[in-house]
Formats: sequence, C-alpha cells, structure tokens
Amino acid sequence: MPTHGFLRVAACSPELRVADCRFNAERSLDLLRQADDLGADLAVFPEMGLTGYTCNDLFHHRTLQQAAVAALETLLSAADMCFGGVGVVGLPLEVDGRLFNCAAVFHNGKLLGVVPKTYLPNYKEFYDARYFAPAAAAVSKTVTIAGQTVPFGTDLLFAAVNESGFVLGVEICEDLWMPVPPSSLQAIAGATVLANLSASNETIGKVAYRRQLVAGQSGRCLAGYVYASCGVGESSTDVLFGGHCLIGENGNLLKESERFQRGGHLIAADVDLDRLQRDRVTTNSFAESSRDPLLKRAFRCIGFTHQDRADRRPALLRSVDAHPFVPSDAAMLRERCDEIFHTQVSGLAKRLDHIGKPPVAIGVSGGLDSTLALLVVCKTFDLLGESRAKIQALTMPGFGTTGRTLGNARTLMRTLEVSSREADIRAMCFEQMKALGHSPFGLSLDGHTAETLTEALGQVPADRRTDLVFENVQARIRTSLLMNTAFTIGTGDLSELALGWCTYNADHMSMYNPNVSIPKTLVKFLVRWAAETEFEGETRQTLLDIVATEISPELLPVGEGAKPQSTEASIGPYELVDFFLYHFLRWGATPEKILFLASQTKFDRTYPAAEMRKWLTVFLRRFFANQFKRSCLPDGPKVGTVSVSPRGDWRMPSDAVAKVWLDGLTS
Repeated sequence: MPTHGFLRVAACSPELRVADCRFNAERSLDLLRQADDLGADLAVFPEMGLTGYTCNDLFHHRTLQQAAVAALETLLSAADMCFGGVGVVGLPLEVDGRLFNCAAVFHNGKLLGVVPKTYLPNYKEFYDARYFAPAAAAVSKTVTIAGQTVPFGTDLLFAAVNESGFVLGVEICEDLWMPVPPSSLQAIAGATVLANLSASNETIGKVAYRRQLVAGQSGRCLAGYVYASCGVGESSTDVLFGGHCLIGENGNLLKESERFQRGGHLIAADVDLDRLQRDRVTTNSFAESSRDPLLKRAFRCIGFTHQDRADRRPALLRSVDAHPFVPSDAAMLRERCDEIFHTQVSGLAKRLDHIGKPPVAIGVSGGLDSTLALLVVCKTFDLLGESRAKIQALTMPGFGTTGRTLGNARTLMRTLEVSSREADIRAMCFEQMKALGHSPFGLSLDGHTAETLTEALGQVPADRRTDLVFENVQARIRTSLLMNTAFTIGTGDLSELALGWCTYNADHMSMYNPNVSIPKTLVKFLVRWAAETEFEGETRQTLLDIVATEISPELLPVGEGAKPQSTEASIGPYELVDFFLYHFLRWGATPEKILFLASQTKFDRTYPAAEMRKWLTVFLRRFFANQFKRSCLPDGPKVGTVSVSPRGDWRMPSDAVAKVWLDGLTS
C-alpha cells in the first residue's frame, strides 16, 4: 500500500539477562526480525539494552564494556540481513577516558552515530553519576566502534535524504523528565520523530505520569515520540521494571504495551509525518522558538537513504475514526457534549449581556440544527435570569413541510415555554413568485392559490423537481420574518457552511449563530445528549424523535405518501462529509489520502470506493464554489479545532479553483 506520509515505528522491550550481552543481542535480533516483518521504519530499544541497566559497578569492568561492543557488532552484522529500517540500541561506551550511557543508531548494518545521555539521575534509587559521565563532559566529536568511526554527541540528528519529514532525534530516559528535554531542542532543529531509550522502574502512580510525559512531549514538539523501556529481566534487587513501551504523536498516545510481560515484546504504530509537518508549518510560534537564543543550537545532520517499506505492511497500524468529531468512548462523548453545549451557552450569554439582554428571534423547523440552537437559547436565558417568554420562536411551514417536523416544532416550543408563533409562508412566497414572474418547476401560477399550488407541485415528476428560485424564496421569506421580529439567532452548522448548503442572506445569515462551528454528526449527538441529560418528559421524547428524523430542507413539496426531500441524497452522507471536512481542513490531507483513510474505517463496508470518491468530488467542488458565503459569516463561538469563520481558522479567496485537488482524484 502507499505510505501516504506514514512512518511505521516500533518500541521494543526484549527479554534480557543482566550482564549477558550475547543473549541480549540475540533477543534484540528476535524483535528486530518481528519489526521487519511488520515493515517498521524505526525500531527503538531500551536504555542499556545490550548489558542491562542494573549492572551498577560492573559497568566499570572492561570485560562487560568489551562484551557490549561485541554484542553491538553481532547485532549490526545480523541486522544488515534482517532489518531494513533504522535501529537504536543502548550500551555503555568508553570515550576520552570516560564511560558514557549511549544510544547507538544504525541502518543497514552501519552505524550512523552515537548519542550519550545528557542528564544523569543520582537520587533515591538512581546512581547513574556513579557509573557514567554526563554528555557535557565529552570532548571528542567522533567515536570509533565496531570498526567504524562515526559522529558522537548530543548534537546529532538523523535524516532520511530521500524522504521529506523523517528526521530522528534521540534522548535517553531521564532526559525526558527535565524542564527542557534534549528532544525539545531536537524538535526545534527539525526532528519529527523522537526516540527515548529508557530504564524507568515501576512505582505506584508512575505509569500515569509516564503516559503524560510521552503524550505531552509529543504535543509540545509536534512530533512522533517512541519510548522503549526495559522489562522484568532487569534486576529486582530493590526495583522492578515493567517493560512499558509507548508511542505518541502530537499530544496523543497511539499505542501502549502491557507491562510486566515475561517475554520480549514490541508495539508498532504508524506516525503521520504529513500531519506533523502540516502543524509545524501552520503553527508559526513553533518556528519562532528556534530564534530564541536560549533554545537555538547547532546540530550535525547525518543522512541515510530510507527504504520504502510500504509493500511489507499488512495494514495501517493506526486507528482511524470514522467520526472524528464524535468521540467513540461514551464517557468522553458525554463530557465533550457537556463542554460544547456550555461553550455555546456562554458565548451567546456574553453577546446578549453586551447588547442589553434583548428579546431574540429563532426559527424552529423541527430539524436538528434549529432544535440545538433553541435549546442553547433557552439555557442561555435561564443563565441570565431572563424569562423564556422573551424568546420569540417562529415555526414557518412552507411547501415541503411535513406533519412530523411541524408537530415536533409545535411541541418543542410549547414544552420549552417560549413565546411561539406559527406563520405559514406559502401565501407570501406565492405573491413574491408572482411578482418575479417565476413559474416553479415550469408550472404557471395562474389559476392557483398557495394551497392548490402545493398539491400541483407535489405531482411533478422527480426529474423536474429542481428549482433554486422556488427554494430560495422560501428561505429568504423566513429570514425576513425573523430579522423583523428581534435579535436573530442563527441555526446553520459547520457541515452546511462548508458545503454552501444554505441560501445566501437567508438561513446563511443571522445576528449570532451558536452552531457555526459544530458539524452535523456532532449536532445529532448534542441533541441526543441534551434529551438524556438536560430535559425530561415530553420534551425529551420530542428531542429523540427529532434525532430519528431524516435530514431534509423540506423546501420541495411531495405527493401523498412520498418521502420528503433528502439532503444527503444531494450532498452525500453527512458522516462522509464530516470525515472529508475534518481531514481536509484540520490536516490539509490530499484527496487520495482522505480516501485511503476512509478505506481504513467501517466506511469500506458501507460505501463502495467509487461512491466515496464521488462524494469527495462533490465535497471539493462545493467547498471551493461556496467560499463567498463563508467570507461573511455572522459571529459564533469556535468550539473545536476546525472552523470556517473568516475571523477564526479559515481564510481563502472566493475565486480559488479546485482543479489541482480534483486532479488528485482522477490521476
């Protein structure tokens, strides 16, 4: 399969015998072979993995030092035949008459360089400074080992010369625990993947802190972070080691091993280098840190030729969420919904408080978006201590309104105790179309009333049921009524705005929109969450029925017993729309990568590849064609990492052309 910017990394914790270097090299080779079978590009091993971290005063014996070097030579010789990626192993090395705790980086059986440990813990159960010299004590810039003279120092980065984005930085255990870890400086200098060779022992609560460190450092550095720790084979004289391995990326843990396994084990995951580079490019403050004289440091860059190992990979070793805006964990989803809902309420409360807490107008259709906005308005008025009677809720049935949505709108307004009004807009639309001389669907208005026109239009064949003027007239009449009523609350969501699925200066416009950065898939879960946690009785049942109703603009009339107009039949399933939207805007993913990621989800069982490609084409065409609508959006709170507000995340010319993106779908 194509790499699509993914780098496969492995964190390895081999079976170990303290001071038995040959055995340790053999067990490390076992895991290297496993990593190679997985198509790994990088394999990281624990601190002092060739000797064991707990050798203590034995480190000063030349016998052990020489055995460690011999084990490295064995490993390099065998790795040339069994592993095509970059490997990092730990061992003690004597340089300039001092002993250093080192990480040896190799590729294709050749050493690329050796990195010594910067910070040596010498407190509580740790005595590193008794055995080793800190990296700062090094004099030489090179070291000769295993018949090779290679760079030596903490100023080394290892870069693939034939693949943009793969730059490796290495640190050792305690380095990560420091206020400014070496990996921070490496990342500022360009490292995108950070390796940590560790011998972190287990104490109560330490595992959670270790997770936080790895995830947090990967986030601060906008990098992948591969953490490999020694296992239970280490001495348990006083301390126990669990073999905890972690892989992080940009603040998230991609994979974690089970601790206290008796045998050797590894974990592997695919780090998305494209994402990391995208975030580094867009986060200008990250690049600014390189100008800080306290953080700026010169690095030597050691190049190597990276082998494309994608053909060895059985599948993507990474979870791809089909619904990236909606957490799959139930508890996290409830927490997310609570946070978003109260963010909406807080934002609207600020605006209303600023302008004197006026009455507001909101259109209530019985659909998802207007329902969520109405709930937010009600809770906002409760928060401000204002009567819900100041909420002027209008339901405005038109030519395509169904009994189900109208009934739900009526019930919702009644049970929420807002001021409600029902205004049938058909007669107003009829008069406006007459004034325009417009014949909807080609039918003459002569001899018709608004009511008889509804029935006649419902009999028009499906292939003629398209008329933007007819639809837009209804949308603009509704907005005109709302704007002339009070301070108008918008209801349109992020997904509709991305696609331009709104009528300009109609449902597209308002005086404040609490839904403006919430995608449709999340709107549905927010309404369900509100039903289950914020409301009860008849209101709850109505909300649940709204969630179960097919999404429709209800602008086109239908005949007796026919299905109402379907939004998703025109623009694609919203779960696909939101998936495309997330990866296109948040990560700048290419069209082919978006389709590849979609194929790694349950979508591949729901939608044929050709259908996903068709809907992505629709998405891209609509997204580029409708920027002019997004350029003049009303205010509304940003609640997530993706927004199309011209004052927030997204600025683009309204006349930008989608050709190079569409070409990516046909090449």
